Amino acid sequence: QVQLVESGGGLVQPGGSLRLSCAASGLFFSINDMGWHRQAPGKQRDLVAGITRVGRTNYAESVKGRFTISRDNAKNTVYLQMNSLKPEDTAVYYCSAEVLKNPAARADYWGQGTQVTVSP
Repeated sequence: QVQLVESGGGLVQPGGSLRLSCAASGLFFSINDMGWHRQAPGKQRDLVAGITRVGRTNYAESVKGRFTISRDNAKNTVYLQMNSLKPEDTAVYYCSAEVLKNPAARADYWGQGTQVTVSP
């Protein structure tokens, strides 16, 4: 019923930039928090950045000052602008959303993931 479609991943050199997008579609009442997590091979999935419906943000310490999360509520879309990318940023990035399907039904949804590779 609800799908999160991610785009913007790819291969970039160290110091480069990428912009990830994630659009929610389907039947739902509203979306609360949205965010991005990432998972590198052999590592756990970690929070990268989160944003509330009203725009409050939080970031992992490792990306502060380099990444910026934003959202467009009218488009049900969350973005992650990634600058000054480092090899250690290489991971699969997952979009997430806390969705109210109706005022009495809440569920978490995840995108399928998009690969970000930072390499010379």
